[in-house]
Amino acid sequence: MTRVALGLGCDRGASVETLQGAIEQALARARLGLDAVVEIATIDKKSDEPGIVLLAERHRWRLRFFSAEELARVEVPNPSETVRKYMGTPAVAEAAALLAANADVRHLLVEKHKYRGLDGKNVTVSIAEVKHG
Repeated sequence: MTRVALGLGCDRGASVETLQGAIEQALARARLGLDAVVEIATIDKKSDEPGIVLLAERHRWRLRFFSAEELARVEVPNPSETVRKYMGTPAVAEAAALLAANADVRHLLVEKHKYRGLDGKNVTVSIAEVKHG
């Protein structure tokens, strides 16, 4: 069975429903279910984001946070100057997924899935296949 790590980026205050919707849509693009997810990861600046913490608890997913410096060292297909300006790294979702999966860009199953929830908040989800060793 394919095991994946999700990288998440989101607007401050994104609801757990919006995050869940974004994840389900991205997983559907990869033809995967929630059972394929082993962990979620994001930037450490989001460690106090209630929706992300609640989502990880709800699904019993491991939750990891990476610094902007760690994320900035990861080569990604869709770097963003806007993200760099606000977060100090050109990518959050793609880089976090790859770091959590211990993988490189060849293992990115969904690059940068953008989603806007009913609460008006934006979420970006990336999915990387978990590699070990």
